[in-house]
Formats: sequence, C-alpha cells, structure tokens
Amino acid sequence: MTKIKTWLIASRAETLMASTAPVIVGGAIAFCDTSINVPVLLMTFLTAALIQCGTNLANDYYDHLKGTDTVESPGQRRAINEGLVTAKQVKAAFIISFALAVLLGLYLVYKGGPVILIIGLISIASGLLYTAGPFALAYIGLGDIFVLLFFGPVASAGTYYLQTATINRYAVIAGLAPGLLSVGILNINNLRDIQTDSKVNKKTLIVRLGYNFGILEYIFCIAIACLVPVYLCFSTGEHFYSLASLIILVPAVKNIKTICARPDDQALNKALELTAKQVLIYTVLFSVGWIL
Repeated sequence: MTKIKTWLIASRAETLMASTAPVIVGGAIAFCDTSINVPVLLMTFLTAALIQCGTNLANDYYDHLKGTDTVESPGQRRAINEGLVTAKQVKAAFIISFALAVLLGLYLVYKGGPVILIIGLISIASGLLYTAGPFALAYIGLGDIFVLLFFGPVASAGTYYLQTATINRYAVIAGLAPGLLSVGILNINNLRDIQTDSKVNKKTLIVRLGYNFGILEYIFCIAIACLVPVYLCFSTGEHFYSLASLIILVPAVKNIKTICARPDDQALNKALELTAKQVLIYTVLFSVGWIL
C-alpha cells in the first residue's frame, strides 16, 4: 500500500465533504449578494478541511489510547490498529493538520477579524476535545451537537461573513441542512457501534437512549434538512431551483428502511456511505439551484 493511500485511510478523506459542504453553501449564498473573493473562499475551504482532517486523526489516536477501537471494531478502517501507521505518527499528523489550519486561518482572521479568530479557535479545540480528555464530547453524548453546529451554521455563516462582513440569517438557516445530514452520518456510525461503544463506556446519545432513539434521530435529521430549502425558498420568494436538493429523500427513505430492520454491520456501513453521498448531492444541488 502506498503512503498516500495509507494517510487517506488514516485521515478518513472520504468524510471531508462534511466540513466543506457548509462552506460551499455559505459561499453560494454570498455569491448572490456580493462579488466573491475567490482566495478567501479557497482558504476557507482548505482550512475547514484541515480542521476536520486533524479531528479525524486525533479521533483515531485518542480512541486507540482509550481502547475504543480494535481490529474487531466494525466500520471505518483504523490505521493505527491495522498497523498501517504508528500512534506516534498519527499524533504528529493531527498536530501538523491543526497547525496548517492555524497558518491558513491567520489569513482569514486578517480578512474577517476577531469573529473569525474565535470561530477558528473553538473549532480546533472542539475537534481535539471530541475524543481527547476525560470529558471528550463523543464520550459524553455531545458529539451530535458539535457536528450539527460546526459542520453546519457556524461554517456556513462564517463563510458568508468572510465574504460580506455581515451575518445573514439565510446563511445560518441554510447551514442547518448540511449540519443535520452530517449528524445523520454520525448517527448511523453510532447505531452500528452501539455494542462496542457500550463496552468501553463511550456514552453516545444512542448508547444512552437506545437504538430506537437512533432511528428517530435519523428521521428527524433528514426531515428537517429537507424542510430547510422549502422554508428558504418561500421565505425569500426566489431560489426555487434549490428545491432540487430534495432528491436526497430517495436514498434517505432507503436508509430509513435499512436501519429500521436492525441489519448487520455491513448493511449499516453501506447506509453510512449512502448518507455521506447525500451530503454531496444536497450541497451541489442546493448551491447551484440557489445561484440559478
């Protein structure tokens, strides 16, 4: 296996759409209100991806230290436990990812001021504390809230602010959809891992409240995400092409049927992959539709 492929696995590169989706959505809304500063938008995109990359690597590292991930764990490949890289290498990698995010973020702070500095520092701290420390967010049931906020309204509104120096309520509301869809990814991940998480005292919301709660949470996330473009279109009286994003209801219904059947880990992994694709499909169709 090549080094590039190894680090793509370690950083879970296939999930990076979760952090960049709200940036694209916020950028699309800003595009209709102002002339886009392309370098700023590109830096925003890269910084968001680096923060998530650092978060993913830190998760792998701290879950390994806590014994949460083993070679028998279902789902995503664990680079450390598979022996692809060492824990020391992963630790260095997530430090580098966060450091690069800070470096690029300095340019964004220069453009956006203290607000962007605060958002950036909280995002990095939350990404690190997602699995690090005795009160890690993912271990006390706060992972869903973190994902909703930082992969949703915070990123979309922050992107809009960097382009316009103003806060737009439509950019905030629009960010809810990618945030909720990303919670859906986490939701299926936690449904699949409910047994192993319980054994290591990782008290996700699904461990605390049960599998049936997880089903309801997934349905809620999809339903509200699909209501977002409906509300925005009728609230603004325009941007009706963005309703094309509702096509995600088709794969979403399939996923709901899957998780309701309490399938095996392999089926849940496929449902997770399909949910991740929903984020991409929604983002592209909503953003292009909004601009048209």
